[in-house]
Amino acid sequence: MTTILLVEDNELNRDMLSRRLARQGYQVVQAVDGGEAIARAHDSAPDLILMDLSLPVIDGWEATRRLKADQATRRIPVIALTAHAMAGDREQAMAAGCDDFDTKPVELSRLLEKIAALLGLSGAGG
Repeated sequence: MTTILLVEDNELNRDMLSRRLARQGYQVVQAVDGGEAIARAHDSAPDLILMDLSLPVIDGWEATRRLKADQATRRIPVIALTAHAMAGDREQAMAAGCDDFDTKPVELSRLLEKIAALLGLSGAGG
């Protein structure tokens, strides 16, 4: 089963997206801040990470930089998620090491396409 690490500090967003991904056949591991995201990435070895950029403790930009600098986690694809899509945010996310970028509120079909593309899956789900 394909495992996705969902890093989101907003409980409602985290719960809603987690349930929607689980219905698509993904196993979802959750983290509420960047520090926890780094620990969970090591513990659960997810196939992909959905990283909110505005996080407490360590923000999503820095958490991604650290994950991509670490030999153990650098190959895990990261999709940045942000509600504050400003000009240049996509470029900044890619420069931090993100493999793709999406905006909130999440449009599930678009996000599933990005997940499938990064995982090399022909369809959605694990």
